[in-house]
Amino acid sequence: MTLSLHTAVIGTFKQILPKVAGLVTKAQEHCEDNGLDATKLTEAALAPNMWPFAKQVFECGHHSARAIEGVRAGVFRPEIDPVASDFASLHSEVANAIALIESVEPDELDSIAERDMAFVFGENTMPFTVSDFLLSFSLPNFYFHTTAAYAVLRNQGLNVSKLDYLGQMRLKT
Repeated sequence: MTLSLHTAVIGTFKQILPKVAGLVTKAQEHCEDNGLDATKLTEAALAPNMWPFAKQVFECGHHSARAIEGVRAGVFRPEIDPVASDFASLHSEVANAIALIESVEPDELDSIAERDMAFVFGENTMPFTVSDFLLSFSLPNFYFHTTAAYAVLRNQGLNVSKLDYLGQMRLKT
């Protein structure tokens, strides 16, 4: 059996993005239950030079849904601006990412897999094929930012476990 890009990429996003939504919910509930301002968690980071929880969640959407938009357009750019750090915006970010991912047709990515595309950052351009971009750039970044969001909450004392990260695995039926 040949593994399709849809299975490898979209399947992964579908597995993990709902768990990112769950992390946002747990963070919000933690703040509400403990009378904390939302920024106590949304602006928390693992290190001073790392992005905070809110930006990590945003990047999960960026490296999933907007990566798909990027391969469709042939170019992907970073979004380095600060993001909203309220829970409503974070819920919306993840919901919008899930909606876009759900709309990707099963053969769409394979049909453009060898098409040229580029990651453009300022004056720098990194050339890719669609498949190499998705598999060697977007997926690793997606996992990184998802893991960082999870780790921020663990670091801030929330009771989250591996089950809050893994998502619905594709088990043999």
